[in-house]
Amino acid sequence: MAATTTWRIATTPLTITQEQLDFFHRLGPQLLSFYRALNRLYLDSVRGLQPAWVAGYLDQGKPEGLIAYSRMKRFRDHIPAVIRPDVIPTQDGMVITELDSVPGGIGMTACLSSLYADAQTDGLSLVGGPDGMVQGFAAMLTAQVAPHTGCIAILLSEEAKDYRPEMTWLTARLRAIGVDAYCVEPRQVRFTEEGLRIIHEGIDQPIALIYRFYELFDLLNIPKSELVQYAVKKDRVAVTPPYKPALEEKLAFALLHHPALRPFWEQALGQEVFLHLTTIMPRTWILDPAPIPPSATIPGLAMGGRAVMNWRDLATATQKERHFVIKPSGFSELAWGSRGVSVGHDMPQHEWTAAIDKALAAFPKTPYILQEFHKGRLYDLEYFDPISGDMNRMSGRARLSPYYFVSGETIELAGILATVCSSDKKVIHGMKDAVMVPCGTMTNSER
Repeated sequence: MAATTTWRIATTPLTITQEQLDFFHRLGPQLLSFYRALNRLYLDSVRGLQPAWVAGYLDQGKPEGLIAYSRMKRFRDHIPAVIRPDVIPTQDGMVITELDSVPGGIGMTACLSSLYADAQTDGLSLVGGPDGMVQGFAAMLTAQVAPHTGCIAILLSEEAKDYRPEMTWLTARLRAIGVDAYCVEPRQVRFTEEGLRIIHEGIDQPIALIYRFYELFDLLNIPKSELVQYAVKKDRVAVTPPYKPALEEKLAFALLHHPALRPFWEQALGQEVFLHLTTIMPRTWILDPAPIPPSATIPGLAMGGRAVMNWRDLATATQKERHFVIKPSGFSELAWGSRGVSVGHDMPQHEWTAAIDKALAAFPKTPYILQEFHKGRLYDLEYFDPISGDMNRMSGRARLSPYYFVSGETIELAGILATVCSSDKKVIHGMKDAVMVPCGTMTNSER
């Protein structure tokens, strides 16, 4: 696979404990329940069965046409079939910073898994095994195809072009195991009255399923996007993830923690799952500039032991008091890849104040959230320097990204990608100085 980005190469997979692996296996069904509950909460809000402000927040800044499309009856129960949380291991346990239903890294994690499996350390077992990512992705896709006939098109936008090599590699692996899939650009899709067809390297055949590898905020920049939506609307082709921007908002964490919605979540998730998710999903608030009555405070938010009544009160917080992150909720080019993220305790007062003002001003178009910051625990690992040819050691903080694939009523953990950045970095994401490596556990005999 020819990568368009670079990273540091670890000598071995990142080792996680059996207890941590058990956590990730339990997490998958819980997140599937969360997405189903969030979908129901949104629809109930639209129908007046839950507070109207819920749908109002989730629809904020979206085009009316896309909102109407997402609410179509035939899409009512559709939820993402790929779920990837970003999980930070801390000294106190695991913390989920956000969820991604259109994640990159599927092909890269699959490729790395096969490479590290070939040079595997004795006693270390890769999560998902060498082919777990390919097999899991294949099972998810084939479960989404019926009742349509034809091939599977991974439709990749220009904005996501950096992921093209890994998805091209992945589709080649899929074809090798009998799944007729291709990675294509919008210009390689042809519209007919019978449906969509793929025109690619001498191939001309109908498309049964489109795997949407593009963000919904970018629809206006994607050629033939309206024709794709029309074909999906007329049920001439299936698509996953669904066109549901309400399910791709980071502010869903704020809804989970909102005290007025607790009865809904407890009923929809069950008390045990609700309490677990509110423990591992950090407290989050929507930066809504609407005035708060003098008799009210922002639920659960305090600075220096003082209840907060106005978002701009945050500007006076000391550096020690502002262990918070501000980031766009979604539907924006700034809402992925750690763009638009402001870490409160890592910036001077005037920049923190400017970040608050910017977030509040952006609310009509792009709502922002305020989220508790949780510091990751340190890992020590070796990596190879291709320039010097030396082995180096790094102390860094990790982001663990498990990939879950939904097939019918089941959800499968197919692999976990670790991204480890040096300890001086506050935001962990893929970069040239990061180590990116799959995770594994020691077998019973080696523990």
